[in-house]
Amino acid sequence: MSPFSRREFLERTAILSAAAAALGADRTAAAADEPVKARRGDANDRLRVAVVGVHGRGKDHVRGFVSNGRNNRNRPNNTVVTHICDCDEAVIGPAMKAVEADQGSTPKYVKDVRRLLDDKDIDVITIATPNHWHALAAVWAMRAGKDVYVEKPASHNLHEGRLMAEAARKYNRVCQVGTQSRSNPGMRDAIAYIHGGGIGKVSLAYGTCYKRRPSIGKVDKPTAPPKSIDYDLWTGPAPLLPVMRKNLHYDWHWVWAYGNGDFGNQGVHEADKARWGLGKDGLPTAVVTVGGRFGYVDDGETPNTELALYDYGDAHMIFEVRGLETKDYKGAKVGNIWFGDKGYVVCPNYNSGIAYDGDGKAVKKFAGGDDSYHFANFVQAVRSRKPSDLNCEVLEGHLSAALCHLANISYRLGRETTMDKADAAFAGDKDATEALTRMRQHLKDNGVDLAQAVGRVGPKLTFDPKAEKFTGPGADRANALLFREYRKGFDITAAV
Repeated sequence: MSPFSRREFLERTAILSAAAAALGADRTAAAADEPVKARRGDANDRLRVAVVGVHGRGKDHVRGFVSNGRNNRNRPNNTVVTHICDCDEAVIGPAMKAVEADQGSTPKYVKDVRRLLDDKDIDVITIATPNHWHALAAVWAMRAGKDVYVEKPASHNLHEGRLMAEAARKYNRVCQVGTQSRSNPGMRDAIAYIHGGGIGKVSLAYGTCYKRRPSIGKVDKPTAPPKSIDYDLWTGPAPLLPVMRKNLHYDWHWVWAYGNGDFGNQGVHEADKARWGLGKDGLPTAVVTVGGRFGYVDDGETPNTELALYDYGDAHMIFEVRGLETKDYKGAKVGNIWFGDKGYVVCPNYNSGIAYDGDGKAVKKFAGGDDSYHFANFVQAVRSRKPSDLNCEVLEGHLSAALCHLANISYRLGRETTMDKADAAFAGDKDATEALTRMRQHLKDNGVDLAQAVGRVGPKLTFDPKAEKFTGPGADRANALLFREYRKGFDITAAV
């Protein structure tokens, strides 16, 4: 059964076509009128930072930028957090206190991100909002002459990620995406070892997001948003929907209107590293996905179990999400494995790894790094005014987020079936078929009856990496999911 009506399909297709036309109309527009402030290029002057979204990851942004001029090479130098922005007044306390304790001054609280844009004293805007706000907030900030650090995933859908990259070029802004593994010495050394031929020719990259995610519960009627929040503003570019879950915060990850499942949450880190290790600076030519939401019945919409196969022609990528209790795979639970013809490399987290030879003997270890390296790298690029100095410039972030979107599109367009009948999904690919066998055993280990558990087997979708559009059978339905309608006043195409 298709998750979309014909009307929804036609509306989505029309939106995508209009957005593509708008994007093509002005690829060579002049840079923003706002001149680059002298202090951005002067290490002796402080960069003034506004942090947007502080209920979760934003607290780490605050800690990352309240360096107050410390002479620590692994931290941003001479940055000061001047503004805290969140549409929920009830969640700002810890962030405000952290700034006060470190800087000895009280930052200004702003509820609406739009109030930050015209403030000429703000140099940098960092974004740690829910996913559906990432691209729009980043584009607005760049248009206003601010440099941007935006959390992963860069985008909520594929096409708005491309618009972010276009905006960075158009407005001459520095925009870093928060996949911090890119800056950690341990991970950089591991990737350099792979690229240098340490395990020979690499034909397969594996990403694992094995992270226990319990049920979010189930409601039989809408729940009221907290009185402390401006829910219309929280919704922003997304459809204004009733809250059909117990918790407004965080559990939005598992609702399609705002989140991208765990693949687009924790998993985007591992997808980014998998692509990086393969040395691919583009998107694959095909994708197919199998998965479902198993082990409990709740208000979550996204799969808690997902297996995707990507075809890069001369190499493949496999990505797996497991939200139930599970064992690791070759030492990786939330990490990566790259297989070459002379060995393999396992990175079990974001800053360490071990290289093995063809006989499975450990031959080299890699370690080192934390979040501060990525924040510092961003500030370095803001000072130099060279986006090329960034370790995860927005285009890289867009491509890695797009991997999540491609897999989820195949999943959402999939046919419903019990998991004991999913064998044909990866026919002809030995590695993916073996991964499916292990995934089904994992479900059985968690008490899931494969003959009763209904999931989705997605179609194999072919993709044009240059045009960033689907081709072949099912392309119309798939392309309609590359973009979406934005509410009036929150239209990203108008901002670019």
